[in-house]
Amino acid sequence: MKRTVAAVAVVVSAWAGAAVAQPIVLRDMGSFHIGGEPFVVSGEPVKEVKFTANGVPLKIDPNGTYMVGQMYVQYFIPESRKGAVPLLMWHGGGLSGVTYETTPDGRPGWLNDFLRKGWAVYNSDAVERGRSGWPATAKPVWKGDPVLVTAANAYERFRIGGAGSWSEDPAQRKLLPGNQFPADQIWQFSRQFVPRWITTDEPTLKAYLQLVDKVCPCVLLVHSQAGKFGFQAAQARPDKIRAVVAVEPAEVGDADKEKIAALKSVPALMVYGDYIEQDSRWPAIRAKGARFAQAVREAGGQVDEVDLPKVGIKGNSHMVMMDKNNLEVSALINEWLTKRGLYR
Repeated sequence: MKRTVAAVAVVVSAWAGAAVAQPIVLRDMGSFHIGGEPFVVSGEPVKEVKFTANGVPLKIDPNGTYMVGQMYVQYFIPESRKGAVPLLMWHGGGLSGVTYETTPDGRPGWLNDFLRKGWAVYNSDAVERGRSGWPATAKPVWKGDPVLVTAANAYERFRIGGAGSWSEDPAQRKLLPGNQFPADQIWQFSRQFVPRWITTDEPTLKAYLQLVDKVCPCVLLVHSQAGKFGFQAAQARPDKIRAVVAVEPAEVGDADKEKIAALKSVPALMVYGDYIEQDSRWPAIRAKGARFAQAVREAGGQVDEVDLPKVGIKGNSHMVMMDKNNLEVSALINEWLTKRGLYR
């Protein structure tokens, strides 16, 4: 849906004490929910609830129809558009669209950067994350329990400090040599963590496909867990996806030959950070990504793989878009999109 509004100039300081950045001028901005389906609860007892400590009791009947599996999307349309199509940003596991907004130490994130470059940006909170809400009904909707991430787990697993690097005492924490993540802001980063289920891939992909059908043709910029959803969406809607940029994809698309062949017309860029070879999990993840990329190439498609240290961009954690050199990486991505005729 297109709306005409007065242009809004938003001046964003790069971070405290820094020079004022180039203003962002918007033609439109807004949000919507998409996806989801009714879920019926029945046979549960009526409860009496006080909404405040001294409030008047109210009877709440938990039986009825709930909406579950919906996804929240926020969009920003610049006054001067240079991206040929919208850029859809999909985040990783245990996180939300905040991933792309502001770095833990207060610098502009990729959302602002790509918007300032002239891309129309659609940023999502995936199913059961953030503003999408989650189904805390009387009966379980998703199988299993939600998973949460601790600060220590993220610090080690996201290749900030590496295995055995965490300590509750900041002075005792280790940092991978040259690491670019703002490690002194790990608790600020932890404030972003949200519950996730490991059993919601089907409704998540379904909501993403509805988003693609609504706003695309587009470019998908996906991270970590969303690597799977990005490639699967391109396999399901190759006519609507102009390119996939997968930043440290923890999973890839379907390996079925017919579905691999569907990616022939969808160029892809896979971007990986630093310290992969010394991690317990990422060598296998990286190798799987390489096999998938090769399978697409053998089917006639185009996949470029960039290991950032090999092109002189060093020190990146798993959270590339939050690292201190995040704008250097976004410039690399934008250059790749430009070469494919998607940016002018």
